[in-house]
Amino acid sequence: MGQANALVKPYPLNYCLVSGDKIGEMGEPAMTNYMGQEIKFCCADCVKDFNKNPKKYLKKLAKAEAKMQKEMK
Repeated sequence: MGQANALVKPYPLNYCLVSGDKIGEMGEPAMTNYMGQEIKFCCADCVKDFNKNPKKYLKKLAKAEAKMQKEMK
């Protein structure tokens, strides 16, 4: 199990990719692993929305990560 977890890319944001709410504001965050990427959500309903159109949200994640990288320079 340790090796499988090592292949999962950690979720870099402190907010829900679907709702934009801060992770943990609504209690324990929901999590999923989508194609090797850990995704955290503010609630289980957002997981359902993510699963309807994961490509949309992965694109949103990629943009947020690029912005974070740019700000670090």
